[in-house]
Amino acid sequence: MDPYRWAWNAEALAGVPLLTFAYVFALRRYPAPAWRILCFVSAMALLLAVTITPLETIALNYLLVIHLLQNVVLAEWAPLLAVLGLPPALAALLARPRAVRALVHPAVALPLWLANYMVWHLPWLYDTALEHPHSLLHLEHALYFLTGVAMWWSVVQDEPHRLGAGARAGLVFAAFVLGSPIGLVIALVPEPIYDFYVNAPERLWGLSALEDQQLAGIGMAGEQALV
Repeated sequence: MDPYRWAWNAEALAGVPLLTFAYVFALRRYPAPAWRILCFVSAMALLLAVTITPLETIALNYLLVIHLLQNVVLAEWAPLLAVLGLPPALAALLARPRAVRALVHPAVALPLWLANYMVWHLPWLYDTALEHPHSLLHLEHALYFLTGVAMWWSVVQDEPHRLGAGARAGLVFAAFVLGSPIGLVIALVPEPIYDFYVNAPERLWGLSALEDQQLAGIGMAGEQALV
């Protein structure tokens, strides 16, 4: 297998155009300034960048460090940009259903995001998802994005739960302080914990399985500290 080939990812090739079409259609009734449109377009571009480019092939077959980068984009960067891209009136409409109001409440969204992040990084589940890329892995990626949207919602939108500036900052601080042990554990354990990458078809970039894991954990922890 060519590690640098582009990937055929039905999840992304169907989902991203559908989300983009829905967004463009909604803008006809709920106009948005250029910066919000740019945020949403950037979110969609990031989703495509980590799911159909060679990054997807490398993440799903060769290197943990690229897979963790993919997870960070799906769970943190793309959801933030997507929520920032929503004009307030549209966000208020989308948050009107009772289930959505409950899901985006910080007391619900933050624990869900943290639990989802942590559970999928358990070695046995992580390896199992990679062994089933067309079912379980797609579910993992969808849940990363959806819980990420829920977590960021009240940070950048005023409806349905208007938070003060201090509460918004506290929510982000809590999310990334409580989430940082994932990357730290991955970086500090003295042996590879993901058998899938130990048994990769070849080693890329001169990285051993342990070096790949250490670089992945350091990168994830550093990114979360920066956010």
